[in-house]
Amino acid sequence: MTFHHPVLIGDIGGTNARFALLPAPGAPMVVLPRVLTADCPGPEAAIRDALREADAPPRSAVLAVAARVEGPVVRMTNAHWTIDAAGIASTLGLDRVTLVNDYVPVAAALSALRPEADDLVRIGPALDAGSGPKVVLGPGTGLGAAALLPVGDRFLVLPTEAGHVEFGPAEADEAALWDGIERVCGRVTAETVLSGPGLVRLHQALVRTAGASVGFDAPSDVCAAGLSGDDRHAAAALDLFARLLGRFAGDLGVIFGATGGVYVASGIAPRILDVLREGGFRAAFERKAPQDAFVRAVPTWVVLHPDPALLGLSVLAEHDERFTYPCTTHR
Repeated sequence: MTFHHPVLIGDIGGTNARFALLPAPGAPMVVLPRVLTADCPGPEAAIRDALREADAPPRSAVLAVAARVEGPVVRMTNAHWTIDAAGIASTLGLDRVTLVNDYVPVAAALSALRPEADDLVRIGPALDAGSGPKVVLGPGTGLGAAALLPVGDRFLVLPTEAGHVEFGPAEADEAALWDGIERVCGRVTAETVLSGPGLVRLHQALVRTAGASVGFDAPSDVCAAGLSGDDRHAAAALDLFARLLGRFAGDLGVIFGATGGVYVASGIAPRILDVLREGGFRAAFERKAPQDAFVRAVPTWVVLHPDPALLGLSVLAEHDERFTYPCTTHR
């Protein structure tokens, strides 16, 4: 069963919900107003708000959710919403509602992103991407990750919960800092340090270790102060963040055999592009003995496309037959 047009596509994250309409096959995407998840009681109300300016109501929907999608009802990890496919279909009169993990469309977008279109910027050496698996990860409100695996003339999209794996120090300066990092649910995971809140945790741990008072509480403030050089602890936090991000990206590259490249997507990465280019990211990415020769041949990129999730959702909706991906669908 295909998606009937108009198709509502939506990227529902812990902070924002972004929606768009695909009016007809091949027609340009119509982006709808963004909604803050904290401002709406649930997805139905948010979708209704977003659709107020739409020319025609949708007939089907594919929605990406920042949570593990294991059934028709999904409770979000970093927001108070519960996403109920049947409830959304009934409320909006849709004949199909498909729910996917939020990094399924980001991985699907890798099939459409092109360096020559300024969608991507290279980090590290100029290497040719192979035709094999690609991996994408993104530090934002949380830490998402997924792989795009070519299988014949189709693609298999494999979302992961890699952000929730245990993450520890590998360098002496990290070991000295690690006990001062705020635990989440009693653990330090990749997401604990490689996310917007994680950047704040790294900054605060550096400040406390230096015996100073705790500084910034917002990731944007850490970025601004670190990039400007106004705060040495913020600058150190960005450098450490880049190193840890490179290490984790390299781990994912080894796990999935990502000869097609490893891609970093999120709002944070483009903002700290100069820090990622300075070398700490790529050096940590390549430090994978005995697999270092393999990762040295894997290209790394930052995704500059303004909304890869909506792009990927449009790709899934328009070319559903080309992709196999975990989902739950109400029809």
